[in-house]
Amino acid sequence: MRATVEGRECAAREFPGRQAAGCGARKGCRRAMDRPGPSGRVLQAQGPGSRGEGSGAARRARVAWQPAALCALLACCVCLHAGVRIKEIAAVEGVRDNQLIGYGLVVGLNGTGDKRQTFFSAQTLANLLERMGVQVPPTAMLVRNTAAVIVTANLPAFAQPGTRIDVQVAAIGDATNLQGGLLLLTPLKAANGDVYAVAQGPVLTAGFVARGGAGNTTTMNHPTAGRIPGGAIIERTPPNALAEGSVRLQLRQPDFTTAARMAQAINTKFPNAARCENAALVEVQVPQEFRSRTVEFLAEVENLTLEADRTRKIVINERTGTITAGQDIRIRPVSILHGALTIEIQTAYGVSQPAPLGAGQTAVTPEVKVGVREERAQNVQLREGATVEDLARALTALGATARDIVAIVQALKAAGALDAEVEVI
Repeated sequence: MRATVEGRECAAREFPGRQAAGCGARKGCRRAMDRPGPSGRVLQAQGPGSRGEGSGAARRARVAWQPAALCALLACCVCLHAGVRIKEIAAVEGVRDNQLIGYGLVVGLNGTGDKRQTFFSAQTLANLLERMGVQVPPTAMLVRNTAAVIVTANLPAFAQPGTRIDVQVAAIGDATNLQGGLLLLTPLKAANGDVYAVAQGPVLTAGFVARGGAGNTTTMNHPTAGRIPGGAIIERTPPNALAEGSVRLQLRQPDFTTAARMAQAINTKFPNAARCENAALVEVQVPQEFRSRTVEFLAEVENLTLEADRTRKIVINERTGTITAGQDIRIRPVSILHGALTIEIQTAYGVSQPAPLGAGQTAVTPEVKVGVREERAQNVQLREGATVEDLARALTALGATARDIVAIVQALKAAGALDAEVEVI
């Protein structure tokens, strides 16, 4: 069957996906395309049994397939499975950051540096001047524009010499402000004592101190800590623990189900390559064709997708009354009766004086008042399929506070009506 207009063929060649979508073109469908053509004429399906213009109007009334509607139908029929990539839930064993630390000196402060009580900053300055050929006793120095600081940084995996990393600077003495200071050359060492980077540069603080008369001061944020963007230069490559024959993937959140699904996803792409060792570790054998191209192999592995499993958990912060929970946490049918009993005790002190020219003495007499107020209990009914979100909405509508909701959630867990882990931080 071909639908023609002005001698142009526009059958399955124009719509190659029509047969796959099951629109009936492969069976000589007479319902094909009744749509305006380039010249305004309507496309009419002509095939076996077609009666021409006589019944064309009725047929066009019955069927009005438009290409846009067909595309929308095909889009609705396609179901895309969303998952997470392996690189988002796991990391290669040995590929991690390394922490660096160093001791340095910040100079150029506007009288906000260490005072006399912090003697080690003066000793550090004396040692620095001695290395430069200037000998000054530490006890003879009295400066206010220097501060002893601790410098920290994270050394990324596979970092190459010459690249820059950010550093954090914090005062360890009694300096009050590091704003405007300059960090002098400071070696940064790892836990083994080896120097991997050196830091130097102006310190940027996110806070400030404003001083007024009569000792009035205003402090914003923490002016005794700051950072230097790109302030350290890497001098040595960190150790590389990446193996060539096999690699091990570490789950950031250990889970047996997620580990099994990860191994299955890898084995689907590379047969018999992955094996679960435990809930947090999956060992992957590098295929023979990737033995000399481990980086390319890991690039393909970390982009594989899977559906990660998560433990249902409710996190409660009792100090702030904050509750964090997923929307899919269900609560068994339960009835909640919550009320409040308030007991208030007030003590007022009065003065009892004797009559004029009397023999008594003035005395202080306490007057204690006890008041009890009990609010009417509120009742909440939760039926089958209710979630923690439904509970929070219902309690909020009744005027319950965040701490009331925290107490109710803990009571539900104790009663066995909540199938989730409750973590209190």
